[in-house]
Amino acid sequence: MKQLLKLTGCLALAGLMSSCGSVQEEANYQIIPLPQEIVTTQVNPFILKSGVKILYPEGNEKMQRNAKFLAEYLKTATGRDFSIEAGTEGKNAIVLALGSEVENPEAYQLKVTDQGVTITAPTEAGVFYGIQTLRKSLPIAQGADVALPAVEIKDAPRFGYRGAHFDVSRHFFTIDEVKTYIDMLTLHNMNRLHWHITDDQGWRLEIKKYPKLTEIGSQRSGTVIGRNSGEYDNTPYGGFYTQEQAKEIVDYAAERYITVIPEIDLPGHMLAALTAYPELGCTGGPYEVWRQWGVADDVLCAGNDQVLKFIEDVYSELIDIFPSEYIHVGGDECPKVRWEKCPKCQARIKALGLKSDKNHSKEERLQSFVINHIEKFLNDHGRQIIGWDEILEGGLAPNATVMSWRGESGGIEAAKQKHDVIMTPNTYLYFDYYQAKDTENEPFGIGGYLPIERVYSYEPMPASLTPEEQQYIKGVQANLWTEYIATFSHAQYMVLPRWAALCEVQWSTPDKKNYEDFLSRLPRLIKWYDAEGYNYAKHVFDVKAEFNPNPADGTLDIILSTIDNAPVHYTLDGTEPTSASPVYDGVLKVKENVDFSAIAIRPTGNSRVVSEKINFSKSSMKPIVANQPVNKQYEFKGVTTLVDGLKGNGNYKTGRWIAFRGNDMDVTIDFKQPTEISSVAISTCVEKGDWVFDAREFSVEVSDDGTNFKKVASENYPAMKETDKNGIYDHKLTFTPVTAQYVKVIASPEKSIPEWHGGKNYPGFLFVDEITVN
Repeated sequence: MKQLLKLTGCLALAGLMSSCGSVQEEANYQIIPLPQEIVTTQVNPFILKSGVKILYPEGNEKMQRNAKFLAEYLKTATGRDFSIEAGTEGKNAIVLALGSEVENPEAYQLKVTDQGVTITAPTEAGVFYGIQTLRKSLPIAQGADVALPAVEIKDAPRFGYRGAHFDVSRHFFTIDEVKTYIDMLTLHNMNRLHWHITDDQGWRLEIKKYPKLTEIGSQRSGTVIGRNSGEYDNTPYGGFYTQEQAKEIVDYAAERYITVIPEIDLPGHMLAALTAYPELGCTGGPYEVWRQWGVADDVLCAGNDQVLKFIEDVYSELIDIFPSEYIHVGGDECPKVRWEKCPKCQARIKALGLKSDKNHSKEERLQSFVINHIEKFLNDHGRQIIGWDEILEGGLAPNATVMSWRGESGGIEAAKQKHDVIMTPNTYLYFDYYQAKDTENEPFGIGGYLPIERVYSYEPMPASLTPEEQQYIKGVQANLWTEYIATFSHAQYMVLPRWAALCEVQWSTPDKKNYEDFLSRLPRLIKWYDAEGYNYAKHVFDVKAEFNPNPADGTLDIILSTIDNAPVHYTLDGTEPTSASPVYDGVLKVKENVDFSAIAIRPTGNSRVVSEKINFSKSSMKPIVANQPVNKQYEFKGVTTLVDGLKGNGNYKTGRWIAFRGNDMDVTIDFKQPTEISSVAISTCVEKGDWVFDAREFSVEVSDDGTNFKKVASENYPAMKETDKNGIYDHKLTFTPVTAQYVKVIASPEKSIPEWHGGKNYPGFLFVDEITVN
């Protein structure tokens, strides 16, 4: 009887124990991206252990390869080898099968019973995505058996185009590194690699008819230090892929159901090509492969027939290497200054009868001529073009697909014109932007601020489009430009785990998306990053700190949390918190100057310290209203940002600054009682290249009743010069002490950007932070 009870007990614990003496791990289907439908069934789990076979349809090479991939994934998770055999059914097996009535070719069904696992799909690609779901559901548990709970999963992607971009022109990456990038795409259910292989700073692909493109164009004599500082390292830099190596990459990706879309950018971003073949430019050179970042004025000469022959020759070789339907032609950031003065270009404009109008200049229409020319060439060879949204300027090529990067407006306009669109707005999907506000402790980057939460919040279907127009939104892509990313480890750090948020935007329907739920699933995916040896950013494990001004109590309320509810310790005196520091257990209400720091303490290691200097003045945490609008794009938390006791750093996109454009910053602060004041200070953040300028005027008015105001101080500032530095500017007005309950603070933005600037005559942005009243 005792033996029978012991046996019964072991059977009852089958989901937890692989035998009566060893602990068993359990799979979890709450993965990223979350499958569309998960239905658990009330039968015993399937035990993944030694002896389980992987079966595939005999004679199907793709399915045999799928089976090999699955065996590799299982070995990474469990440390065990699993045999692969041809077959269509069997117990104690994982069966990979074709056959489904689902229309979506990438859909799949995954069924687990106590007898085994079956993954069925209409195509081999669909089976592959089912394999990824099984893979990500597994714990990383070397040597353990794994219990797979009985389940039926039905899943399909929302978008057919799920892409990521990789710039190998600004910095070069090896064949093995590009392959690892492809493996990373695989883990995130992506199916397009947009490979940016030429630019002003380097030509990276062998073109046999034009050998100087790589002999000369792939090498630069040095690289700028910092952000176009004018100083250079003078270290020769280069590298390129032979056509055979490029084909190797294409094949490697195709085995994983990923299409490589090459981009050779034209007619701009061509300085490397012009250095190799100066006769292709408007001036004839000499040119130099660019050592700095940005947009070069020298571009292909659109009036030169030899240029049209050159691009046809280059693209002829390109389409022999890359079988993708789409070929990316760039079309972005092409200055027209050379064309405006070039006799050949102006002759071409005249011959074509191109005219300027209120929408487009004749030079923009000349660019459309070039894009239309290469589109016809590619269409004649059975291919389609994709271009950045600038190809809308001057008129869109007939069959072009638009990649909308300057926000969403280009994609919206293209969809309304019935052109296919890939959404890749820089405001959500540029992963060269910083992912933390504390940029001093981040790898050097281009700027901006794009945390994983903002990536996850992106909805690719613009509400301004009709349902019919939305059908033209074909996919979503994130971009990685590598001006400031010199190593592959850094590249991985910038995309992971933001790709996790991206892939759920690409795969999941909006009703299946929930950020807090996503965060709860993310640690399991990150264990796969560790298992595969990927470098990744760990910000999601840091303490999340919310700082909320509370005018009713006159306090700054601090709310702390972590992704996994790890204990948080904090200090208020500037010292670094330890396990001996106070434990956060509720809202911290701060009403005086403090140096706040917090840390999450875990057995696996501590998080980074989050720190803030909180400085109170007489305006801090007081009621404040805006009398003129805050710029919607950069409104963040609104005007309370100006009195929250927290100062912004040199990055205007962190949410610590708010912006005004086209009207003044005009706010009124209510001290709630008569208060003596004698100074008011503000800070502005300047980034001239982004049209962000300093204030032109600053004034202070006071009132006893909130209606009748008297000006007590003002100051005007000159228009900024090209040589003025970017960064933070402090302005302070001091005056004879006055007593008032209300103070109005007004700062005027640059109403007309100076002539020396590319945005001349347009209004500039004014970014303002803390208003300090004493």
